[in-house]
Amino acid sequence: MSDTIFHKIIRREIPADIVYEDDHLIAFRDIAPQAPVHMLFVPKIDIATLNDLAQDQAVIVGRLAHAAAQYAKREGFAEDGYRIVMNCNGHGGQTVFQIHLHLLAGAPLGRFGTPKV
Repeated sequence: MSDTIFHKIIRREIPADIVYEDDHLIAFRDIAPQAPVHMLFVPKIDIATLNDLAQDQAVIVGRLAHAAAQYAKREGFAEDGYRIVMNCNGHGGQTVFQIHLHLLAGAPLGRFGTPKV
């Protein structure tokens, strides 16, 4: 397994506020939240970017999205709405090179997708 901050959290080498875990993934609070609720859902299998995801690994993205939706329902903000985001490489905003899904909620999030120029 690689040695990103997420891998260290998975291996319990550094602390995190873990909100969900199963055999396939782990979820924890983002240390630099961009919304009142900002969780990261990370697979336990080592995949650096979405570009590295093999066709037979597509189920991993589904597991991340499903876990995020279940968390939103359990925490009571699913009906108000939430956003899930996956970044890929530098121009896409990826800073940790282990695929992960951001769950953002807790306030109106506004429009999305305007590039910085």
